[in-house]
Amino acid sequence: MLNETASSREDRPQLQAVPAVLPGTEKVQDDLRLLVAGVMEIKREAVLENPDEVTEDRALLFMGMPGRLIGSFQGNLLLDSETAYARLDALLKPRNLLPIFRPAKAEPGELLTSTGHHTIHVIRGRAHPKRRAWWPNLVLFLLTAVSVLLVGTELALNQMVDRVQIQAILENLPLELWRGLPYAISILLILGAHELGHYFAARRHKLAVTLPYFIPLPFISPFGTMGAFIQLREPMRNRKVLLDVGMAGPLAGLIFAVPILFIGLAHTNIIPISHLGGIYEGDSILYATAKILTFGRFLPDGWMDVCIDCNQMAWAGWTGLLITALNLIPVGQLDGGHILYSLIGERARKLYYPAIGIMIGLALITQVWLLWVFLMLLFGRIYATPLDMITPLDNRRRWLAVISLVIFVLIFIPTPFSQTLQPAATPIPGRDSVFLMPFK
Repeated sequence: MLNETASSREDRPQLQAVPAVLPGTEKVQDDLRLLVAGVMEIKREAVLENPDEVTEDRALLFMGMPGRLIGSFQGNLLLDSETAYARLDALLKPRNLLPIFRPAKAEPGELLTSTGHHTIHVIRGRAHPKRRAWWPNLVLFLLTAVSVLLVGTELALNQMVDRVQIQAILENLPLELWRGLPYAISILLILGAHELGHYFAARRHKLAVTLPYFIPLPFISPFGTMGAFIQLREPMRNRKVLLDVGMAGPLAGLIFAVPILFIGLAHTNIIPISHLGGIYEGDSILYATAKILTFGRFLPDGWMDVCIDCNQMAWAGWTGLLITALNLIPVGQLDGGHILYSLIGERARKLYYPAIGIMIGLALITQVWLLWVFLMLLFGRIYATPLDMITPLDNRRRWLAVISLVIFVLIFIPTPFSQTLQPAATPIPGRDSVFLMPFK
């Protein structure tokens, strides 16, 4: 998951008439105007007479940092937007100023041909993130490793029938956690690849970014973790960067999740549905296809079904697909929200209410989605707005964005879990557990 504090939603200040110049500020205004004129044919402008007295409600917020608006210019760029931004940013950086590129919005009764198609806002204050300590990342990783080892060991115990052996393992549990290595290594590979995909994509674009923070969740979770996240500590330059960083995580995670799932399915069991009890895992299009390719038929078929938690790698692969699908939900600060916003810009906000409606409908089917509905209501409308919203995606990135959204459709699980009414009272060879309620 990519965690970035977005800019305020209203990040396009209205151009105003140029105020009277106070003594001592004329040179600053002339310098700013000259710098902007190097990349834009200026047709309208508004330079604040005393930026130090700008109140907080006039500020633009980027990455939790107040950036005070000191000037706005409207006109037509003289260069392609990506080159123009890089050139102006390099000139403003030594002055602790930051440019913001936006498509121009015409006033009522005006035509953009007379006022220009582009707007440049200049704010005072750039992100200067300090280096963070690495030890919290290491501690969280180690705690998560122990947590997922516990889950893997639980899965291993579920396959044992000798109660004496099970009891002996429980009494010496810390030294028996190696039994959970297949699940632990698999899920940490998937999560680690996901977050490092974000990390290296961000570093490739020279963004300040933290190392991954893993989230342990022992005892109460069938996964042992709530996933992981990294935090971007400065805004992304344009939609190309937003897409590259947002897309890299899910694709990197899937590189490991898909083969792990197939390996696990190839070594798991098929058991009669008549003996199943507890909780069923849900199907996505990809998961259903994987079962068909592995077993030669769709399962469950009315008589038999896959025992997903009979093999630790199968459970890790299915879990990895679920976590990736959750991150690809195309709203707000989720990876899918970054991808959609990079593809269609501000129009992504119009899809918020349809997405909420779909999630509420799913929550009526299964309560698993209630938490996500709550989170989407709180944060679903907050998008990571790049500094340059003029530069479009190139064709290759457009296709990659579309492919990423198609992948979301293929791996999304409408009902991740469903509970059967049949009790799991009849012991099944290899499934008699005294440690964890079976999924099948």
